[in-house]
Amino acid sequence: MIQANDPARPPIRVSCIQFEPEFGAVAANMARASDLVRAAAAAGSRLIVLPELASTGYVFESAAEAAALAEPVPDGPTTRAWAALAAELGIHIVAGIAESAGDTLYNAAVIVGPQGYIGTYRKAHLWDQENVFFARGDLGFPVFDTALGKVGVAICYDGWFPETFRQLALGGAEIVCIPTNWVPMPDQPEGEAAMANTLHRAAAHTNGVFIACADRVGVERGQPFEGQSLIIGPKGWPLAGPASRDRTETLSALVDLTEAGRKDLNAFNSLLRDRRTDIYG
Repeated sequence: MIQANDPARPPIRVSCIQFEPEFGAVAANMARASDLVRAAAAAGSRLIVLPELASTGYVFESAAEAAALAEPVPDGPTTRAWAALAAELGIHIVAGIAESAGDTLYNAAVIVGPQGYIGTYRKAHLWDQENVFFARGDLGFPVFDTALGKVGVAICYDGWFPETFRQLALGGAEIVCIPTNWVPMPDQPEGEAAMANTLHRAAAHTNGVFIACADRVGVERGQPFEGQSLIIGPKGWPLAGPASRDRTETLSALVDLTEAGRKDLNAFNSLLRDRRTDIYG
């Protein structure tokens, strides 16, 4: 079993950047996000998470509009720009992007590092009108083996499914990065915290993983977003955040990823070992 506080793997600073992309303004969104990434890197962050569809905005109104804003990965200009920034700053970035793969569009996220492009995750569970413009992800739940540690990625509504985090935990993920665009849930009481905060804290606790959620803020084409980004430790307790509902913010936390290897709750109970796969069906 991996032991926490391994001197060969010192703690790293993780940041989640919460900001308001402008729909369709890719160059402006990239410039704003890049400035925020640079500031987080200057403060010591080595793994930085940006929101879902961070470069394009979220509320598409037609298939033609979605296709016009989507890009190939990894050879499109946005992924190349993130990779160049990561190489320049010596960091890892996880960022949401509209991906085009031939005639098929995906709500995706890329992970890049100092050596360039690492991999892609395609959103498995599509929310509302996303079903009109995007195909369901077909890459499963990959875990990327990076210089920092084992990184999983999920996007927004994926967090409503316990299977997402269990698959990533079984795949060895130590931290799960969540680019997201959370919206208010049906029947949500006025002033109530985002349901996503509860779901992701529970997922971190039940799987013994770090989770870093980067949400957006603002109102786009009438759709309000929840903000409240947060970083959660493997026991389910917040390490940073929740952030505000409506302001650009960067949350940061120092995390020891080796702690995610310790699934024991006490002398008798271990989160993955105690699974009763013989009776689950």
